[in-house]
Amino acid sequence: MNYHLNQQQIDFYRTNGYLVIEDFLNKEELENWRSTVFNAVEKRAGQKMPGQETKVGEDDGINKDADYFGNVFDQLLNLWQTDEGVRDLMLDSRIGEMMSSLSGADGIRIWHDQALFKKPYANPTAWHLDTPFWSFADREALSIWVALDDATLENGCLYFVPGSYKETGFENLGIGKNMNGIFTFYPELAKLGTVAAPIKAGSCSIHNGLTIHGAGPNMTNGYRRAFTCAYMPDGNVFNGQRNILPLDYFNSLQVGDLLNDDQQNPLIFSKR
Repeated sequence: MNYHLNQQQIDFYRTNGYLVIEDFLNKEELENWRSTVFNAVEKRAGQKMPGQETKVGEDDGINKDADYFGNVFDQLLNLWQTDEGVRDLMLDSRIGEMMSSLSGADGIRIWHDQALFKKPYANPTAWHLDTPFWSFADREALSIWVALDDATLENGCLYFVPGSYKETGFENLGIGKNMNGIFTFYPELAKLGTVAAPIKAGSCSIHNGLTIHGAGPNMTNGYRRAFTCAYMPDGNVFNGQRNILPLDYFNSLQVGDLLNDDQQNPLIFSKR
């Protein structure tokens, strides 16, 4: 695993709010990630999240147009909680060390993982932010996006608005159909320009949860499959939003409570 970051990479991330790492996984590691994730997805049988009945493509209460958003990608969350193989991948302290280096956080917890599979001819993923959906508010929260297939301009690679994370906030604008929707709220950021991030299978990108990003449509007859994980700097507190929290745990929390349940958000790296 290519997880050691140099100062140039760290500086690039802190300037732009994203970073591409070529050949993050070697050939053997890629095959292990692919087989592990694909098996976990198959076993999940379309269930979007543990403890919930919502299936892939159904209305999840966030995106109201299930027909459109069901054709953006298949999304399955927290596979680490239902598959031992994925758990081994996600609790790797080396990834936590990378996230600590980029965020500056002393400790890193998993927020949630996601399998994001764009089917042939899938719709684009509109420009959006991640952190406003989550149950905590931290300007240094971040995600890794590992390509399990080549992610190309044709099949729906990611795009970023460099530097946007320095100006965006925690208002939850949702994810709409219109690609320009977020820029009605942040019109000044439309002037920054965008960068495409095509990467080959086994490479990854990392982005800040307040970096504006999106993905193009899949204009091919093949899949664009990726596995992602969002990370919460240790020490964060509950902001009142449920997001991926199990109902019993959510009901037990008060705004301001520390989010330190290792069964829900395991600590995978700490400098202490």
